[in-house]
Formats: sequence, structure tokens, C-alpha cells
Amino acid sequence: MRNFWRITAVLGLLLAGSGAHAQSQYPTKPVRLIVPFPAGGQTDIITRTFALKLTEAFNQPVVVDNRPGAGGTIGAEIAVKASPDGYSLAMVSGSYSANAALYKLPYDPLKDVAPVIMIGEIPNLVTVHPSGPAKSIKELIAYAKANPGKLNYGSGGTGSGVHLATVLFNQMTGTQMTHVPYKGATASVSDLISGQIQLVFGGLPGMVPHVKAGRLRGLAVTSAKRSNTVPDMPTVAETVPGYEAVSWAAVLGPKGLPKDIVARWNRELNRTLQLPDVKERMAADGLEIVGGSPERFREILASDIERWQKVVKASNIKLGG
Repeated sequence: MRNFWRITAVLGLLLAGSGAHAQSQYPTKPVRLIVPFPAGGQTDIITRTFALKLTEAFNQPVVVDNRPGAGGTIGAEIAVKASPDGYSLAMVSGSYSANAALYKLPYDPLKDVAPVIMIGEIPNLVTVHPSGPAKSIKELIAYAKANPGKLNYGSGGTGSGVHLATVLFNQMTGTQMTHVPYKGATASVSDLISGQIQLVFGGLPGMVPHVKAGRLRGLAVTSAKRSNTVPDMPTVAETVPGYEAVSWAAVLGPKGLPKDIVARWNRELNRTLQLPDVKERMAADGLEIVGGSPERFREILASDIERWQKVVKASNIKLGG
């Protein structure tokens, strides 16, 4: 009987060891990195940069799988409901947190996921037509208060990041500006340049060339601290304390993703963020590198979800309006 228990114990150790070895060999097949947006967009471009680096690190293909639709909720749902085996993760944007307030989601955006890492943040640039009266955020607030509803601001659509960033500004400053939703951000910027509207809280990478060319006037960035892309540009928070509204790129997986796989992804992505060519590429895209732990990303995500739920509820924003 003693020999039986000895053999059983040895077999148990061997099986445990083989399981640990299998985990250490992860991944053993191609990995899918879901992008909830069309190919060619900003999130897609960022994802493909990291997919190439992860393919080298994992010695397995990391395949970008574009699943656009419904503001990013379709692709996010696929990732959240995937098997938690480490072979389906997603690169999501800041819209992921806003969608919790805008849509009735079939999943909990915080409890049903395994946060992996916050890749980086992309500020907006508060931009006006050069002929406008405001040359600073202080002057913009003063003019908007003196002329409620007169300033028209554009966005890529109701519920978009640009729209919500401007609504938050209105709420925190007590201003009233009129929303003009467009089918895409490009059209709103074109109308701003032509003077059809007066204001856009546009994505930094797309707005900077117009500001440098003198077609538009930049007033401030919407990040908590100044951007490395335009270091001389003040932040909105320097005039409106506590204001912050940025887009971001981050990686998450389904709930139950093994901790060692989360740690592996986090370690490889933090390492990749420090590579000179990646830093250069991210800077060109206007992305401020964040990195850090999964716990840090979870904190940012929870804070963002709470912020946008309050903003949407206070302004009674409805999609399609």
C-alpha cells in the first residue's frame, strides 16, 4: 500500500510539472488580437505595430482580427466572451469605457475582463478657426458664457470621444455650446477650416498639421499634463482644474485569463514600449506611452467608466440624437 501511495505521489508531481512546462511554452499556436474597428484606423495601426513585435517575442504569429461595428462593442464582445486560454485578446480604445454608458452591453466592461496593460493615451486638441474671438481657454469660456448656444462645435458623431470631451468641458465650465454631429471626424475638421463651425476638440495627430499650417488655432490639449508632441501647448486643466479627456489604446482579455499569461503579455508589451522604433512610431501617432501593470490599467478603466456614465447621464445623451 505504501508503494501505491509513493507511485501516486510521483505521478502527481510529474503531471504538475508537465502542466507547468506547457504553460511556460505558451503560446504554442497563433494568437488572435482583436481590433473592434476597421483596418487603417488609428487603433488598427497601433495594434499592427505591436502584433509584429509580439510575433517575434512569442515565436508564433499574432494575427490582427478586425471586427468593427456598433462603436466597437461587437469586437469587444467577441474578446470578452472568448475562451480564457490566452489565444484571443483585444486592443481596445477609450471608446470601450464610454460605451458602458452609451449602450446596453451584454457583458460587464470591468468585471468580465482581464486587464493586461494600458499602452498609451492620445489627447485631443481644443481647436478653433483663426478668425474666432478666442485665443485661450479662458477667452473661450468667457465668450461662450456671454453667447450661450452661439458657438457650434463639431464631432464625428453623437457619443464619440470628441463629443463627450466637449460635453464634459461644458459641464465643468458652465458653458453652452451647440453640438453639430458629423459622419466621421474628417468632415467636422473640414467644416471648421472653412468656418462653418467654430470649434472641434479634435484628435491631436490630425489637428496639429492644420495648426502648424495656420489653417486652425490650437488652444489647449485635453490631457492631464502637457503633450510631448506640442510641449508649448497648455492643458485645459491649467484653466479648468481636474479636466481630462483622452483617448487611449489598451490590451485586455476575457475574465479568467491565467495570471501567468497576463504577466507574460504585460512583460512583453512593457518591453516593446521601450524600443526606440516603437517610441518613434507612437510619438508620430500622438500617443503618450503609459505602460505599467494590469492593476494600473484596471484603475484607469474603472475611473473612465464612472466618469463617462456621469457625463452621459447628466446630459441625457442618446445615440442617434
